[in-house]
Parts: sequence; structure tokens; C-alpha cells
Amino acid sequence: MDRKIEKKTWTPKFIAMIAGATLLVGFVVYQLVFADSRSSMNVAMERVTIATVKSGEFTDYIPVSGTIEPGEVFFLDALEGGNISKIVRESGSFVKAGDTILLLSNSKLQLDVMERESGLYFQLNNLRQVRLQLDQNDLNQQGQLAEIDYQISLLKPQYERFRELHSKKLVSDREFEEVKEQYEYNVKRRKLTYEAYRNDSISRVAQKRQLQDSESRMNQSLQGVGRILDNLAVRAPIQGQLSTQQIEVGQAITAGERYGQIDILDKFKVRVPIDELYLPRVSTGLKGTFSFSGGEYELEIGKIYPNVTNGRFEVDMFFTGEVPSGIRRGQTVRIRLELGESEQAVLLPTGGFYKDTGGNWVFVVNQSTGKAEKRSIRLGRKNPEYYEVIEGLETGEKVIISGYENFGKNEVLNLN
Repeated sequence: MDRKIEKKTWTPKFIAMIAGATLLVGFVVYQLVFADSRSSMNVAMERVTIATVKSGEFTDYIPVSGTIEPGEVFFLDALEGGNISKIVRESGSFVKAGDTILLLSNSKLQLDVMERESGLYFQLNNLRQVRLQLDQNDLNQQGQLAEIDYQISLLKPQYERFRELHSKKLVSDREFEEVKEQYEYNVKRRKLTYEAYRNDSISRVAQKRQLQDSESRMNQSLQGVGRILDNLAVRAPIQGQLSTQQIEVGQAITAGERYGQIDILDKFKVRVPIDELYLPRVSTGLKGTFSFSGGEYELEIGKIYPNVTNGRFEVDMFFTGEVPSGIRRGQTVRIRLELGESEQAVLLPTGGFYKDTGGNWVFVVNQSTGKAEKRSIRLGRKNPEYYEVIEGLETGEKVIISGYENFGKNEVLNLN
């Protein structure tokens, strides 16, 4: 008799199917919930540069190059033109005030000076003649007054005597009137002559003063004309080091031409060109330092030239302390120019990443997993060595600071 065989539900095949389905569902759930879905790529450790974020003093500075220049310069411009007849002091020599540098010759100028001197002497002689005439007129008028006074001194006693005799009827009317007329005429004549003399004297005083002023000016002009030829001997106005252009004997120099300069060597300054980007942040009083012959020297901005040429403006920096010995005009020094006060901050070393991210994000290394993950950050000021980190990074974290141009849009880097 046939026996009914019962079909088993949990067969090995069915159990295997259930287990496979469970594993598949679990894998899907894990991928959806727990797995890292970010894009990634493998990167060799030796191809990236990793730096550590640290806390320290942030110094806001820029590196600039400056040229040593004399603190004071006296430019040499020819007062008179001429041909160089002799070079007394060569370029580079040290001169004292009054030392002769060049001798010039100018025949035309010499003739012109002689003519001007002759004209001034002629005018001076004319002034002296006018003064002599004034003196002679004064003497003539004084002589006239003396003659009138003499006549009055003779006529007055006679007039008084005749007047007394006439009152006694001892002289005739005609004789008395003749003496009286002569006396009164001379008295009136003296009055008029003296009035004319007084007026002429006032005028003569003013004329003599004018003549004296004119003569003084002419004498000064005569001295000035005489000094014109002295300008053909070019002399050093101050003490210092002479620096001239390439000049030779016989070379013509025109009036007003600049042929050299004298540098005062006890003072130096540094002329520094700076990118126009920093113009709003640069002001007088900012300090900078540079190294020279093993020493550190400090400078301070004393003058700013606001004109911008080829994207740069210039400043003059002066030494605040000791001037390095052995420094020479024209030397170039590398200066660390501070733009602000130093402050404590979180610092991230500079690197090529900035040009790819604009400082908005970086790859931060997770040492436990061996991965570098993309993270948003915010950076502040920058100097040639560090960025100031405002947020997004902590002290001690490690960051890839080399360029990111080969990483594409991946968010995770597997460091091998």
C-alpha cells in the first residue's frame, strides 16, 4: 500500500535562498544607510605635501626689495655753459666744499662780461657826474647867499645911518631912497634866494639818495657780472662723494645741464617699489627689517610717493638705528615690511592648494583611516609663510597643502 510523503518546507535549498536574500537586503541597507558614498581616489603619499596646523604669532608682512640711496643728494647743474678745459676731480672721488671739479672755457661769455662791465662803469661815471653837478649847484647857491649877506652887511649900517640923518634933514630924500632901495632889494633878494636854496636842498637830498641807491645796485651788478666768470670754475658746494656722467675734456656743457651729483655719505635711505595692491595699507611709520653682513637692521617708512607706475608705487625707508658699515649706493636689500601688529592665531602653512580652492576648503588628513577628507574652512590674512585660519581647522590637524589640480571633484583621497 502506497504511503503519502510529506513535503518539507525548510529545505536546504530554501534556507540557502532565504539566507542569500537576507544578505542581499542587508547589503543594500548598509550601502544606503552606513556606507560612504562620496567619490574617492587613490593618491600616493609621496605625491602630496602635508603640513600641520599650529598656533603661533601671525605677522602681517610682505617681502619687498629696495635699493640703497644716499639720504641727501646735491645735484650739480651747470650755471654757465662752455667747453670742458680741465677735469680736476674724477667721478667717485671725495670732495670738500669749495673743491674745484671742472674748469670751463667760454670766449663768448668772456666778451659779454667785458661789454656788460664797460656799460656798468659808464653808467657809474654818469651817476658820479650828476652827483658832482648837484654838489656844484649847492656850492653856487651857497656862494650867492654869502654874497648877498655880504652886501646886506655893508648896506644895513649905511641904511640905518642915512635913515637917522634923513630924519634930521641932513641928507636929501634922493640919497636916502637910493640907499634904502639897495638895502631892501638885497634883503628881498636874500629871502628869494634862500627859499630857492631850501627847496633845491630838499630835492638834492632825495636825488642824492636815489643816486646812492642806483650806484649801490650798479656796484652789486658789477660784482655779479664779475662772478659770472667764476662760474666757469665749477666747485663742490658741499662735502661728499662725487658722481658724474661720462665727461671728457673738450666736451660742451650747456647752461642748466645736470652733469653729476654729490652724495652725503653719513645718511642713507632705501627706495622701495611696492605693488599697488598694498597702497591703501601702507602708511608712514611702518617698519621693516633686513639682514646685511650677519646683522639685522630696522627701517621705517618716512615718505610715500603716491604715483603708480607699471602697477607699483614707491616709498622711502630710513634707518631707525645703526646704519650698516660697508653699505653702498645702488645695492639691493631684501626687506620684510610689516603691514600690521603681530597677533596670536591658528596658522596654516601656505601652499599651492589656494589657487585651486580659493581658500574655501582643504583636504584634512585622518591619520586613523589613512584618508584625506574635503572640509570647508575660512582663511583670513596671508603672509609669505602662513595663512590666518579663522574657522574650520584646529591646532594639530594635518592638511594637504600642495596643489589640488589632479584630484578632480573627488571628496575623499585614499592615501597609500
